[in-house]
Amino acid sequence: MNFRDFGLAEPIVRAISKEGYSVATPIQAQSIPVVLKGHDVIGIAQTGTGKTAAFALPIINRLLTSKVKQDAGHRPVQVLILASTRELALQIYESFKNYGAFASIRATTIYGGVGQQPQVRALRQGVDVVVATPGRLLDLIQQKLISLSDVHTLVLDEADRMLDMGFFPAIRRILKYVPKKRQTLMFSATMKPEIRELASSMLIDPVSISIEPKQKTTELVEQSVCFVPQKQKTRLLIELLTRANPSRAIVFSRTKHGADRIVRHMTAAGFRAEAIHANKSQNKRQRILEDFKSTAPPILVATDIAARGIDVDGVSHVFIHDMPTEEETYVHRIGRSGRAGATGVSIALCDPDERRMLRSIEKLIGMSIPVQEVEGFDFSAALDSADTERPDRGPRRGRPDSPRSPQAARRGRAASSEGRASGEVRERRPAAGGREAAKGNDGYSVHRRFEKPVRSDSGDDASRGQERRGNASAGGPGRRNTNDRPEGSTGTRRNGSSAPRNQNAQSRPQTNSRPSSEPRTGRPRPPKSDNFFGDGIFVEGSSESSGSEQNPARRRRKRPAKTNT
Repeated sequence: MNFRDFGLAEPIVRAISKEGYSVATPIQAQSIPVVLKGHDVIGIAQTGTGKTAAFALPIINRLLTSKVKQDAGHRPVQVLILASTRELALQIYESFKNYGAFASIRATTIYGGVGQQPQVRALRQGVDVVVATPGRLLDLIQQKLISLSDVHTLVLDEADRMLDMGFFPAIRRILKYVPKKRQTLMFSATMKPEIRELASSMLIDPVSISIEPKQKTTELVEQSVCFVPQKQKTRLLIELLTRANPSRAIVFSRTKHGADRIVRHMTAAGFRAEAIHANKSQNKRQRILEDFKSTAPPILVATDIAARGIDVDGVSHVFIHDMPTEEETYVHRIGRSGRAGATGVSIALCDPDERRMLRSIEKLIGMSIPVQEVEGFDFSAALDSADTERPDRGPRRGRPDSPRSPQAARRGRAASSEGRASGEVRERRPAAGGREAAKGNDGYSVHRRFEKPVRSDSGDDASRGQERRGNASAGGPGRRNTNDRPEGSTGTRRNGSSAPRNQNAQSRPQTNSRPSSEPRTGRPRPPKSDNFFGDGIFVEGSSESSGSEQNPARRRRKRPAKTNT
């Protein structure tokens, strides 16, 4: 069906011809007449079938015939379009800008991640269409910088995502500021039954338009899956990119950090890649998208932020590095390719633990995804260094001989292999530092003064120790016999006739140790007497505090005498 047959205004038809379109798609052919009549619509169609034009063209036609901007000196907001991501909001804004190039329609975008002053200035100058994300729009509403009292058309693009548990509370708050008498349009590529029931509760007698073929995915995209362990996915992805040499490719990752890691690996392999996710600033995301649309694009590694509504022509390959957590996300991912009648290729890398999700996806799309075998790829090979260490970083800082240093590890493995080959057994070297490093040339260590003296059991020290402990018998070898002393020797050590004692033993105070035959007991408890108060304090003058005990050092302190004050 030709666009001229819808009865659209001449400026709109001229803009459509300038964009290179002449025949409407099935979703456009069924939606445009219904929207022109003012009905609420729920539209479901495949990705890349022109859903944005299905609601943008009739809205622009209504704005051209509206008398609101002619009666008032300013331009109130008449159309509000809510998008799930900033990139989708910018894409819708570009569509309104192109389709309304000859219609003098003013549109602006409102989203977070950038300063709000340019957006506020645009609102004060007057706009007809506002394309916004829910978060920043609520901020401007609370600041009373935008009024939605004149909105007559509300559009929810990617309605299934807008009505899930993440966005629905914000949508409900926004609906309080929008007039109840309005036209509501909802479009999406997929919509669960529970989401459809929720959407129907927000609409008045909606017209449901569903362009669903036997397969939910477009037939223009050649789908396949490769079964590979999770740790081997990056190597296989680089191998597939090397063999395919795509003109414009997108790689989908489940997480933001995973996308950055994939970019590092691909850069180390010689590919030019860029990551786009929520951690990137809005300006940087825009630069990456503009670079991706150029004639020499990099490989775009993205999270699901790019799986919804990013319309870039000429995407030849889509690689799914991580299987999605929802079946509908797979449909949106591969829908980035095969747009506007072009063909594309989609390859999913599936870990054995992700086969359950693969079966759910095949059940949703109504077909079995063929398995692709990669000839010449060693699935049992270990990952290279790019999968374990960051290639953009140099060697690990620290001493080269550090156990954590890669250089030291390689030298250790080389030395051990040489030793095993020659049959040589090397003596283990002591660890550097510590007590060994503190010893001088004479063997003296500065740590000796902190060591506990070691008792020597040889010679006179052994016999003296046994005599001191009382363990040797009178006739045993441990007791010192004075009759066996050599002539000229005395019982003292001052003559120097016997071996000198250990220096540490001389400096150690001599204490009476208990005999080794006695059992080890705890500290003796104080006697129970009238002089004991029970708190470790004895009465002055008592027998316990008179100094008659065997160990005076263990005497308890005296209780201070009472004084009259």
